[in-house]
Amino acid sequence: MTELSSSPASVPRVLALANQKGGVGKTTTAINLGTALAAIGETVLIVDLDPQGNASTGLGIDRASRRISTYDVLTGEAKLRDAVLETAVPRLHIAASTMDLSGLELEIATARDRPFRLRNAIRVLNQDESSIQERNDSVRYSYVLIDCPPSLNLITINAMAAANAILVPLQCEFFALEGLSQLIKTVDQVRTTLNPELTIHGIVLTMFDARNNLSAQVVADVRQFMGDKVYETIIPRNVRVSEAPSYGKPVLLYDLKCVGSQAYLRLASEIIQRERSLRAA
Repeated sequence: MTELSSSPASVPRVLALANQKGGVGKTTTAINLGTALAAIGETVLIVDLDPQGNASTGLGIDRASRRISTYDVLTGEAKLRDAVLETAVPRLHIAASTMDLSGLELEIATARDRPFRLRNAIRVLNQDESSIQERNDSVRYSYVLIDCPPSLNLITINAMAAANAILVPLQCEFFALEGLSQLIKTVDQVRTTLNPELTIHGIVLTMFDARNNLSAQVVADVRQFMGDKVYETIIPRNVRVSEAPSYGKPVLLYDLKCVGSQAYLRLASEIIQRERSLRAA
C-alpha cells in the first residue's frame, strides 16, 4: 500500500472518538480506523479511556497485561508511554484501560489540573525517552486516537481538552440527531472554556443497513444538518465487523476483503485527505 505521512513525527494529531450514546460504534471505529491508518503508513496510538476496556480487548490485550493503564496515567502515577502496549498490527499501539477508571472522577475531583491530565500526558509523548518498554522508545506517533466512554463525564472532557478534533461515530438510527445536538453543545462549551482550537473533524455514519429505509433517511437528515462535516464513507452493518473483536482482532486482520474492512480503509484515506486540506488552508 502507498505510504502516506500526514503530520510531523514530533507532534501527533489527536482525534477523540466521542458520542455520549453507547452502542454507536466508537470502539469498533477506533480499533479499525487505527488499523487502517497504520496500514497506509501512519504510526498510531489508541488511548482507551472506557473503563470497560473494549478497545484493549478488541486488540487482543488480556487483562493480565494491563499492569499500567490509562488510569495510572490520569492519576499521575505513570507516564503515557509507560502504559503503551504493542498490538498484532504493525505501527499500531494501545494504552489499555481497566475498571479502575470508573472511580477516577472522585479521585481527581479537587485537582486544579483535572481537565488537562490527558493533554499534559500526550504533550510529552513523543519526547519521552524513559519508557519502561524499550521497544517503544523510538516510536514517534503521527496519530493518537482516544476512545471515549459513552458519557459526557470528566474522562470525556479530558479527551476533548487534549484533542485537536472530535470524530463522531453516529449510528444510523432514529435518535441519532438528538444525541448529536447534545454532543455539539458540549464541544462548544469545551472550546469556550478549555480548548479554543477544538473542532469537529467529521461525523462517520455507522451500522448502515441498506435494506432499512430508516437508515437512508437518517443519512439524508444528518447530511442536511451537518453538511460537509459528514464523511462520504459510510460504515455498513457487517457480520464480520461484529465477529472480529471476539477473536481479539481488528476486522482488517480478521477479514480484509469484507465490506466492513474496505469501508474503514476508505474512511482512513478520507481522513488523511481532510487532514491535508486542513493543513493547506
